[in-house]
Amino acid sequence: MIPGFGHLMQDVLWCFSQVKGTIDIGVTEADIISTVEFNHTGELLATGDKGGRVVIFQREQESKNQPHRRGEYNVYSTFQSHEPEFDYLKSLEIEEKINKIRWLPQQNAAYFLLSTNDKTVKLWKVSERDKRPEGYNLKDEDGRLRDPSMITMLRVPVLRPMDLMVEATPRRVFANAHTYHINSISVNSDYETYMSADDLRINLWNFEITNQSFNIVDIKPANMEELTEVITAAEFHPHHCNTFVYSSSKGTIRLCDMRTSALCDRHAKFFEEPEDPSNRSFFSEIISSISDVKFSHSGRYIMTRDYLTVKVWDLNMENRPIETYQVHDYLRSKLCSLYENDCIFDKFECVWNGSDSVIMTGSYNNFFRMFDRNTKRDVTLEASRENSKPRAILKPRKVCVGGKRRKDEISVDSLDFSKKILHTAWHPSENIIAVAATNNLYIFQDKVN
Repeated sequence: MIPGFGHLMQDVLWCFSQVKGTIDIGVTEADIISTVEFNHTGELLATGDKGGRVVIFQREQESKNQPHRRGEYNVYSTFQSHEPEFDYLKSLEIEEKINKIRWLPQQNAAYFLLSTNDKTVKLWKVSERDKRPEGYNLKDEDGRLRDPSMITMLRVPVLRPMDLMVEATPRRVFANAHTYHINSISVNSDYETYMSADDLRINLWNFEITNQSFNIVDIKPANMEELTEVITAAEFHPHHCNTFVYSSSKGTIRLCDMRTSALCDRHAKFFEEPEDPSNRSFFSEIISSISDVKFSHSGRYIMTRDYLTVKVWDLNMENRPIETYQVHDYLRSKLCSLYENDCIFDKFECVWNGSDSVIMTGSYNNFFRMFDRNTKRDVTLEASRENSKPRAILKPRKVCVGGKRRKDEISVDSLDFSKKILHTAWHPSENIIAVAATNNLYIFQDKVN
């Protein structure tokens, strides 16, 4: 059991820690956060936005004077990862928006991460420099070349301390392999390969080879008019480098084994829950589309998020999920208006805590939900600047449907659908969560007694 995760969720009081980003006046589309990801130790937290930027936050060391205050996350590095492009062959604009960020485990002093927009995956190296060489023979201190005839003695260059510089450099660019928009990247547990998935295909890459990838899944029909489903998300198993899953817009999950054949068009396992005929409606197909799929840290379970629910599946049971959690069942009566304002197509993500005992996912009105798998309790919390005083405890929120409303409840009719929590992240070993609300990044942590 990970320290700090032993107690159950109802004992955890979540409190406000930090908020990053400007207040909502004059927010541009480019500032909207499109992905959030902790690295493997939780010391770094990266966000990507619709403007193609990556911002990395680093956790400060805890101060001995204030032992109750745990390290805050402060900006460590900011860089432009992707630029807008234009595909002249198809007359298409390619957005710079960062769709996903995935960290590689740290092997040395530098950090490595993958970032992708719709078409191109890049491998970035983030490193520190606090010394610089001085005393060149062929250059003067300003970097200008010296006249060789004036050089009369040989100097030994020395390293002098300088202000700390954090540099981000693109080490590899993996381009031109996707006809459709990339929705997922996932690093394999062998740390030599990774995969990228678009609507119809999944490609396997070697980190050292940028001009070639292997197509491991291809669901494109010979006639595009026969297209019935698309790939929505894909992820490698955390421990078995031959196994991965991908989800579809039809609400199904396929588990594939790369040992069986080079092209994994025939899945090893197929997870699908039969639909309840009494719930059938015009919107059934849209709301059953899976927007995210995540293996548990143990590798035993997979979690999927569709429009209204989060489901947990056991890898050994394909016919139905072992757990289903209603995220916002009160929206069932609102599907018509959510279809008209396009919110029904929102792609919510979901995350596990470090011990796989609690799951978290987002909702509307800047609400996010947590479900304790042991006690079956759940809580709705809100990311807002109203209660953003340091260490302020988050009060659980309740949504009421029709009838009389208690004073601490919010009516389903007054929810703000323009405020949505699509992207969240959970620290790998502590109760620290990061929640992206439009252009703001909220960090919450459990109250330490």
